[in-house]
Formats: sequence, C-alpha cells, structure tokens
Amino acid sequence: MAKGKGDSNVFENETGVQGQYKNWFLDYASYVILERAVPAMEDGLKPVQRRILHSMKDMDDGRFNKVANIIGQSMQYHPHGDASIGDALVNLGQKDLLIETQGNWGDVRTGDQAAAPRYIEARLSKFALEVAFNAKTTRWQLSYDGRKQEPITLPMKFPLLLAQGADGIAVGLSTKILPHNFCELIDASIKCLRGKKFELFPDFQTAGMIDVTAYQDGKRGGKVRVRAKVEELDKKTLVIRDVPYGVTTNQLMESITKANDQGKIKIKKVIDLNAAEIEIQIELAPGISPDITIDALYAFTDCEVSISPNVCVIYDNKPQFITVSELLRSSANNTRELLKMELEIKLAELQEKWHYTSLEKIFFEEKIYKELEQKHENWEKVLEAIDKAFVPYKKKLKRPIEREDLLKLTEKPVRRIYRLDINELNEQIRAIENDIKQVQFDLENLTDYAVQYYENLLKKYGKGRERKTLLKEFDTIQVKQVAIANTKLYINRAEGFIGTGLKKDELFCECSDYDDIIAFTKSGTMKVVKVADKVFIGKDIIYAAVFQKSDERSTYNMIYVDGKTGISFAKRFNVTGITRDKEYDLTKGSERSRVHYFSANPNGEAESVRIVLSPTSTARIKELDFFFEEMEIKGRSSIGNQVTKYSVKSIRMKEAGKSTLAGRKLWFDDKFGRLNTEGKGKYLGSFEDEKIIVFSKNGSYEITDTEMNQRFDAENIVLIEKYQPEQVIAAVYLDQDKKQFNIKRFVIETSTLKTPFTFIKEGAGNYLVTVTTQAEPLLIVSTGKGQQVRKATFKVAKMVEVTGWKAVGTKLTEFHKSIEMSWNQPANTDNQQPELFE
Repeated sequence: MAKGKGDSNVFENETGVQGQYKNWFLDYASYVILERAVPAMEDGLKPVQRRILHSMKDMDDGRFNKVANIIGQSMQYHPHGDASIGDALVNLGQKDLLIETQGNWGDVRTGDQAAAPRYIEARLSKFALEVAFNAKTTRWQLSYDGRKQEPITLPMKFPLLLAQGADGIAVGLSTKILPHNFCELIDASIKCLRGKKFELFPDFQTAGMIDVTAYQDGKRGGKVRVRAKVEELDKKTLVIRDVPYGVTTNQLMESITKANDQGKIKIKKVIDLNAAEIEIQIELAPGISPDITIDALYAFTDCEVSISPNVCVIYDNKPQFITVSELLRSSANNTRELLKMELEIKLAELQEKWHYTSLEKIFFEEKIYKELEQKHENWEKVLEAIDKAFVPYKKKLKRPIEREDLLKLTEKPVRRIYRLDINELNEQIRAIENDIKQVQFDLENLTDYAVQYYENLLKKYGKGRERKTLLKEFDTIQVKQVAIANTKLYINRAEGFIGTGLKKDELFCECSDYDDIIAFTKSGTMKVVKVADKVFIGKDIIYAAVFQKSDERSTYNMIYVDGKTGISFAKRFNVTGITRDKEYDLTKGSERSRVHYFSANPNGEAESVRIVLSPTSTARIKELDFFFEEMEIKGRSSIGNQVTKYSVKSIRMKEAGKSTLAGRKLWFDDKFGRLNTEGKGKYLGSFEDEKIIVFSKNGSYEITDTEMNQRFDAENIVLIEKYQPEQVIAAVYLDQDKKQFNIKRFVIETSTLKTPFTFIKEGAGNYLVTVTTQAEPLLIVSTGKGQQVRKATFKVAKMVEVTGWKAVGTKLTEFHKSIEMSWNQPANTDNQQPELFE
C-alpha cells in the first residue's frame, strides 16, 4: 500500500504512540511520586497511611476493630488492593505510635509476619487522637470516586515523619528518612520555637549502636553506620541481644553462617535463642580470639550495616530534598500555625457564645420575652418588636443582632422562662469572658503556648520512649587484621612464582584473601603483591611473608655485592609504604648484583654474621665478623655501608641478636576501648614483654597482653596501666548492703591472662569507686556541695595493712550521695597522722 508524505511522522506527533508514551509515562511517574511513594511534608504521611487513619477515625468508638474491617473501610478512599492497605496498616501498627494493636502483629526484629487481618485488631491511640485530628482545621477533597470527603493532609501537630521514618521508591527518585527519638524530637521542637540550636540523630526500635559522624543532618550523601551489640559471654561464646535497623535475626544469622562458610570467620555454630527478647549465641572454634571474632563479625556480616539517608518529601505538590533540621523546623512552625488556627476558632466560638448568652440574659432580665405575648399582625412584626426592644442594650453587645439570633431566642421553651436564674447567666458570661481573655493571651504569646503544648505531650506520652540506640563513634576495622588465615599459599622459589594454585610446590604460609605478600629475590629486588592464584615475583626467591603496611618494627638485614664494582654492602631497612606490584631494586642497581645474606626480624633484632672471603682474594684475613647492631636502620633505597671490597665466598649467622629498637609505646583510646601506637588517648608506657592491668567498675581486675586487636569496655574501666607484679593496689568500693565505703590494700597473686578476678565483696549494688597503684597514696574525700564542702585526707599506707586480693577490707566512711574521692601523691612521707573523716 502506498504511503502519503505525512505518514512517516505518524509516530512522532502528540497523538502517535511515542507521544502518548511520553505523556503517559510522565503522568505515571508523577502519580507514583505524589500519590504512593513519598510522604507529605505537612503531616508526614503517604496517601495510603492518611486514608487508613481517616477511616479509623470514622470508625472510632473507643473499641478495637478488626483489621479486615479497617481495610474494607479504607478501600472507600484508597483506589488500590486490600494487600497494600493491609501492609501499610501493619507497618503503622508496628511503629507503636499512632495505632494501638491487639493480637499477633509480627516482630520487626525477627521478621515474623503479622497474623491474618481477620485475627488481629487495632484502634487509634490517644496520642493520635490528640495530635492528628481536628475537623475544623482540616482541608478536604473528594475521594477518587467522588462519593466521600477525605483530608488533603491531616492537621498533624507533631514531627511524625521524623518519629516514624519512611521508605519509598518512586520513578526516578527515592526517599529514606530514618526514625528519631520521640522525646528528643519534642525537645528539639521546643528549642526550634525558642530560636535555639538543636541536633537530631536517628533512634531505632531495634536498639543497637549507631555512628552518626557522617550523618550530615540526613541530607543526600550522608550515611550512618549501625551495629548490633556483640558481647563476650565467655571465652568460647559471643551473644547478640539486638539487631541493626533494617536487619532481621534470620538475615543476621544467615550472614554469619555465610561468612563462616567462606572462611572469613571461624565459629562452631550459631544458636537461635530468640523469644520475647533477642538472643543469638555464637560458639567459637577452639583457639579463636573473641575480640578478633567480634571485629570480624562487624567487618564481614550484617552485624554492621551502612545506611544512606535521603530526606525527600512532597511540598507544594512537588518532591523536595531537604535536611532533618529543615523538616523539624517546618513541623514546629506548622504546629504553631495549627494551634493558632485552633485558638482563633475557639475565640470565635467563645465570642459567639458570649453574644448569645448576653442576648439571653437581656431577653429575660429586661422582660423582652413579653413581646411574644403581644398581638401582632404576623411573625415578622413580632421579630421587629423584639429587635426594637433590644435597641437600648445594643451598646453592651460586641456585634449587631441578626435575624438568626432573634429566631434562636424565640425558640426557647416557655418553661425556661420560669426557671431562669439571672445569676447563673452572669456566672456563665464571666466564665466565658475569662476563657476569652485566656485565649487572647495564648494568641499574643503563641510561642509559649506551643512550647507548653509540646511539654504536655512529653509529660503524657514520653514515658517509656527514651532513646534505645546508643550513640557511639565506631573505630575503623582493618579487614586484613581480622580475616581468618585459611588460604594456603605456595611458592616456587627457583621459578619465582607465588600463589594459591601452585599446590605441587612448597607450602610456605597460610593467609587470608585480603593479605598482601612481600617477597625478595636473589638479585636484590623486592615486590609486594595481592594473594592470587599465581603471581610472578622474580627468579630465585630468598624470602616471602605476609606484608604489614606501616610496620616500623619489622627490620630487614641484608648484605649484597654490587655487580659493577664487586664491593659488598650491608644495610638495615624497613618497608612501610609501597606501590603494589611494583618491583623495587634494593641494590645499587647494577646488573649481576647478588644478595649474599638476608634476614627478616619482626622486632628489629640485629644478629652478628661470619663472612668468609674467596680463597683467591688478595685479602690477608680471609674471615671476619660483622655486627648489624652497629648500623642504623634506614629506608629501603639506601645503598648501605661497605663491608668489604674483596670477593665473598659465604656468609652465615654467627649469633642471634637482640632488638635494637626501643620498647613499643602504647596508648589507650577510651573512645573506642582500643590500644594504639598513634598517640590517641592515655599514654600507658613503653612495652617489650610487659603486661597491662585493667580495673573495672564491677570490682574486678584483669591482666592482659598488648595484643592490638583486643577490645576493652571503656565505659566500665576505672583504671588501666602497665602492670608491675610487685606493686601494691589501694582500692575503695561501696558495700551496698552495709551502706558504707570500704578500703583495702592488696597485691596481685594471680598470673592467668585475660581472666577477670573480682577483688571486692560480692553483692548487688557493690561497685569499685576508685583505685590506685601509687606507693604512698593520699586519698582525698569530699562531701557536701557549694560552700558546705568538707574535705578529709587519708594516708592510706599508714592506715590500711596489705592483705590478700580476696580480703573484704576495712570501713572507710558511711555512704553519702554527694561524696567524691580522688588520689593525690603526698609531698613527703613523715609520720603525720591523717585528718579523721567524720
């Protein structure tokens, strides 16, 4: 069939398929954004949520309703299936804020589903009825079929969107608003109204811990890290008592099992003990460190998740990307405006009530009602007569008398006239006038009124809604340090290959998939590579090991011969930072340079070697000793010191050496409960083989080593320092049973590492107040406050004998709530008696 000239454009105009697709898709995208996925800024609700709450308000009689019935009622307003309404209703109910529930509504922590709608019930909470509904201030629109009136937005007088949070995926955009704490939102709203600064951070029903360092007020590009609390039940068992936000217990256990199957962690089994409270126990494999396993759980499983917030809301019928603070300010201002509208409506109602009551009083007090007994031509003449009778009194009124006022007066039953109590009407008018004054005062002081409204909400509904999620800055876990070394690495020294696939060659170590390998060759080259199936290093590999970046203690001792001059050089060097897969020449760079001797020393050891010269050399002495301890440790690119210009036959170790490095300086970072060498936190000292002692608030001490991966409960540590085996400990603790503070001095008699020993009297409420290892400690005890402070000083060494670590100790003083204790080193050690504490 022949085409016309215009036929080729049939699909390009607005009525063609492409044009229709373009329009329809835009309509669809707009509909999903505005009517389904993204909540409104004014009330914090998506349309389906708003329609559910409106339906529940229509049905509200104080009793519970079947969820199936609520779903059916909501379908009058929501043009979608019952499943979407049911899911939204269950989601609202699980948030435990607007809806009171009855029956099995599932559990967000375990992922258990709610029972069928016919088996569960719901009703609006008192909180919802107070903050979300007021027909007089609500803007209405027709429902989708034109049969019903539904609210455009609810008059929400609370930052609901920030309290509940929201998730939604639309066309081309999404929203993710994290839930925040109820009490903190009210406090922030009050600060906002007062013009003060405020900060808001997420809080989850699932508890756990959250790092909000990069939250950035909830705007796009920010993120939070959320962790479950993983605790050490004993040396063989870990326990998890909560889950990160958005993760169920099943997902968490599956991620742990998967990480174990992949060899990233090593555990025996995961035990599900969930009931009313969450409890997941993890049994560790023999010989596995609990501290390293906790780190590995955070690194490789859903025990830690990262969440990126994205506050997108509908405002002015368009999606807007804002911050949490902006959303709260909008809510606080909206609440104040709604309260203003309510007050203005109430004022108008009170004024109308005052007007009619005043009319009624005049009508009966001045006997104007007798006009009803007069004969008039018609009813209109009666009303005119009554209106004329009111003329002398119109100045007392605040607005003109209208026909409706007269009709209302004449509709009073006759019996009301004989029971009239003028005094009662006067009391009513005075009460109304007082109410008007109060409303006018509230309008003039609207901010104070709004603040009082928020304070009342906090008082009525804040109990039991305290923060559940602990705000805490997380340390950065180095994956290489916590990954299990379960990958076998093989080496072919002659051919110069290293890899996991060379199973016919020499097995030289086990490592993790995240490790780097450092290797040295006979020709004096060095290379650092990732663990892989097969990697070429260079022929004649003389040494290979797992590489630790920024390790300043590992020292390499080397003697090599320069291929150009034949002179032998010795050098000591560290390898801290490198470029992976790059070949580094450790010699002078000449061809035919060869390594005579090489050793790797993890703690800077410096050995002595016996050098045997070639028999054909012209040297008079054919053997000589060389001491590496006489050399400085330099960078890998240093040439080194000349050892001999003669040809070398062989070099062998003569005597192993000691470390030439100073002890490792350690600090304790009380923010993360970690040891470090970067100078963060409290300086503990220089360590070689020494141990650390930790005293905790529960009255126990624990001796431990300086392993960098171990974790400490920083919040419960009273004292942490280098352990001196012969030192005397002085400690003060509370004996709750006797309501007194006891003091004791003792020496450590145990030697088991990483095992806590309780050294105070056991009992509920007993705790360690303070402890010191000073030789001659002075204890300063202060009681009272302000100008009533009393101080007493105790020379503890003079007062208390040294006993065993299990001793109860002696009474120091009675219990006082305002007591404070601190230690001070005495200036002298004379025999002065201590000031007695009364």
